[in-house]
Amino acid sequence: QAQLVESGGGLVQVGGSLRLSCAASGRTFSTYAMGWFRQAPGKEREFVAAISWSGSRTYYADSVKERFTISRDKGKNTVYLQMNSLKPEDTAVYYCAADPVSNAATIRLKIGEYAYWGQGTQVTVSS
Repeated sequence: QAQLVESGGGLVQVGGSLRLSCAASGRTFSTYAMGWFRQAPGKEREFVAAISWSGSRTYYADSVKERFTISRDKGKNTVYLQMNSLKPEDTAVYYCAADPVSNAATIRLKIGEYAYWGQGTQVTVSS
């Protein structure tokens, strides 16, 4: 059973920055795609960013493009989400997700495509 543990959330002012981390442990995948999602109060969980196992491919939701950057350190089994120029509408619980893939360039964009999820970390942006 794989375990994903997010960290790095917190309270930040508008325009500030945070870096979320997601450490994977337990089951060892030969290759796995990872992503970040978020869920604001009263709203459905939505896609934020995704990265392939190789790291060569990334994809972002339009709402976070040019502000957020996803990256990974395979040696540490960790994926990061650098969030800059934060806005109040970025306030949400952020979840990381992982899915084993056969192709190192594969990315996953949909909630249903991910097999493993973390418990989430709260990000609050105050105005």
